[in-house]
Amino acid sequence: MDNVKISWFWLSVLILCFSLYAHPSLGADKITSNQSLSGDQTIVSACGIFRLGFFKPSNSSNYYVGMWYNKVSVQTIVWVANRDTPVSDTTAAKLTISGGNLVLFNESQMPVWSTNLNSASSSSVEAVLLDSGNLVLRQDTSSEFLWQSFDHPTHTWLPGGKLKLDTRTKQPNYLTSWKNSENPAPGLFSLELDPKETTSYLILWNKSQQYWSSGRWNGQIFSEVPEMMGNRLYNTTFVSDSNESYFTYNMYNTSIMSRFVMDVSGKIKQFIWSEASEQWTLIWSQPRRQCEVYDLCGAFGSCDENSLTFCNCLTGFEPKLQNDWNLNDYSGGCQRKTQLQCESSNPSSGKNDRFLAMSNMKLPQHSQSVGVGNAGECETTCLSNCSCTAYAYDSNGCSIWSGDLLNLQQSSQDDSSGKTLYLKLAASEFSDSKGNKRIVIGIVVGAVVVVGVLLAIFVFPMLRRRRRKKATGLEGTLMVFGYRDLRNATKNFSEKLGRGGFGSVFKGTLPDSSVIAVKKLESVGQGEKQFRAEVITIGTVQHVNLVRLRGFCSEGTKKLLVYDYMPNSSLDSHLFRQKNPNVLDWELRYQIALGTARGLNYLHDKCRDCIIHCDIKPENILLDADFRPKVADFGMAKLVGRDFSRVLTNMRGTRGYLAPEWLSGLAITSKADVYSYGMMLFELVSGRRNSELSEDGQVKFFPALAANIVSQGGDVVSVLDPRLNGNADIEELTRMIKVASWCTQDEEAHRPAMGQVVQMLEGVLDVNLPPVPRALQIFVHNQQNRVFFTDSNSAQSQAISNISSSSSKS
Repeated sequence: MDNVKISWFWLSVLILCFSLYAHPSLGADKITSNQSLSGDQTIVSACGIFRLGFFKPSNSSNYYVGMWYNKVSVQTIVWVANRDTPVSDTTAAKLTISGGNLVLFNESQMPVWSTNLNSASSSSVEAVLLDSGNLVLRQDTSSEFLWQSFDHPTHTWLPGGKLKLDTRTKQPNYLTSWKNSENPAPGLFSLELDPKETTSYLILWNKSQQYWSSGRWNGQIFSEVPEMMGNRLYNTTFVSDSNESYFTYNMYNTSIMSRFVMDVSGKIKQFIWSEASEQWTLIWSQPRRQCEVYDLCGAFGSCDENSLTFCNCLTGFEPKLQNDWNLNDYSGGCQRKTQLQCESSNPSSGKNDRFLAMSNMKLPQHSQSVGVGNAGECETTCLSNCSCTAYAYDSNGCSIWSGDLLNLQQSSQDDSSGKTLYLKLAASEFSDSKGNKRIVIGIVVGAVVVVGVLLAIFVFPMLRRRRRKKATGLEGTLMVFGYRDLRNATKNFSEKLGRGGFGSVFKGTLPDSSVIAVKKLESVGQGEKQFRAEVITIGTVQHVNLVRLRGFCSEGTKKLLVYDYMPNSSLDSHLFRQKNPNVLDWELRYQIALGTARGLNYLHDKCRDCIIHCDIKPENILLDADFRPKVADFGMAKLVGRDFSRVLTNMRGTRGYLAPEWLSGLAITSKADVYSYGMMLFELVSGRRNSELSEDGQVKFFPALAANIVSQGGDVVSVLDPRLNGNADIEELTRMIKVASWCTQDEEAHRPAMGQVVQMLEGVLDVNLPPVPRALQIFVHNQQNRVFFTDSNSAQSQAISNISSSSSKS
């Protein structure tokens, strides 16, 4: 009897599980003809990767049918059905099979979205959510898809999906941004396959104005995206037939979740999910500069790369839709705070409109040339035309603009192309000193007396104490500078030495005639106390192959670092500027490689805490008067805090030096620096960037060529910088290429520690023949034993497992 009860129990459980799985809110992967999805019900793909159901964006009262990752802690929408037609009541709305289509009915039972197929009987049609993120409609007896969401992407392109062009109608499908973070309605920015040149992608504003192109596909990469050559995450395939042309991509490691997004910022971005940090990591974006996005800031808005929000309204204007601006949707642009005098109903009663000079601007498009003799006549022409909103006068003559000003940009300080734009404003937008002159004089005289007394009693003694503190000077081992002192030392930051991801660097001279380099930091994420603590920690790091930090300035948002000046600039200026008369000879190059390795070894193993640089490249190797290498920008990861990944992603060229584990979102160790150092060694050998386009449009990837020659015992001199005319120590040249190949191994455990790199370059350790990294096997297929050095004293080979354990400290 007990056995019978137990059997009935398990049978009941089985029936219950079956009924639960059949219910679309509890794990089923499909909607059949007798089911519908409403309220909180969802369907989940077979392996639980994606989920489909109703969702509501934050701070919104609208509901949409969408798809998101089921196993990602942050809800990330990848597809939306009813972007233009939200519903307000999900308990009354339903997604169901009707008339052979998948149809969404709103709370009034009116259809607001459909797959729009002329199908057969709806009783045999079902909608299935696949583990690829593809929602498909099919006959339940057929494997053919009647409809699939991969043919109708919204803002996200998933692996396995396709962004295509109908080759018969020349109609593309688009990847279109959301309007803003809270509204999935189609925004202004879209990505499409070029209808005229079907092997390149374009980003468009309003599906009309192109502002970025990928360049043509050459079978391996897009010509304007050379960093694809170092890609280890995914492979890209191009397909073209009489019906359609499209690209698709798939991850090499299918366990990595990746998505390609047309972002509300107007950029295309690729992310991978990091389980460790529980966040999406940006690994690539285009265009590189935010202000390259066409009309990002709307009418009378100006884009500034150095501004925290990028977009700001011009003087005299305010956001037309403030709520949208708060959501980083600037498309509504700006409106005047005060109506122009020429637009008022009684123009004779007001003061004349005036012009505000806006210097260093990139002039907007669609100007009208006017034939006048001088700047005064140009101003008069614009002032007499009420529709004229701005003018400019230069050596090319007079240009005026009518109506809205679009695509305004603030030029950087070192951009000589900046012009002065004169913006028409109402007279009330200008402070009129004449009307208030007497009042101001009286106030000023009284204030001067009061201030003089206060200065004598309180401020002057405090300033004397402050000067004494600066003169004695030190916080830890660093000099604390005032912002005004550094501004004077750099002549108002007039001589720019360069710009990196962390800010611009300027040359300066202190009162004692010593020359300094001043870095103005951007994107600093720390408070005052933490910033000082981190800077002082960096200041204690001293090594002959590290740039010496002399002091710092921290006054509110103004954060500056003061370094020793390096008269021979950075390594990239000697390697990549082919017209530079100072060609580094081989002996110098080898010493630069060795000195850099010693500096990194000190950071990794000799400091109290291991310091991972995270951005080793020729631009960050400076050369002193004797061409001795100095590693710069170490310790910056802690200074910029959470914004560090964004800084790296946005820096031109940096991605070519990033280790595979960085791109995969895994935890970063000192072996990431080893990889970057190896990529830099290849460039020391060739004197050129690792990836570059040849005259016939093909991409040359130097590490592949060098690795192939070394692995086959070829002529290593053939890969040497031609400016050296073959003058190099062959043994050292071969050694350097071998070390570079070991440093760039795919798995970090297969790379040597920097201490071992130093010993290899010094000749203490003999370097064994390295295997060609998998990423290079696109060009070279060569598998060899993974042992990367032999101790020249004991002549005993050491396996990778032993090396990994001995270098675990790093």
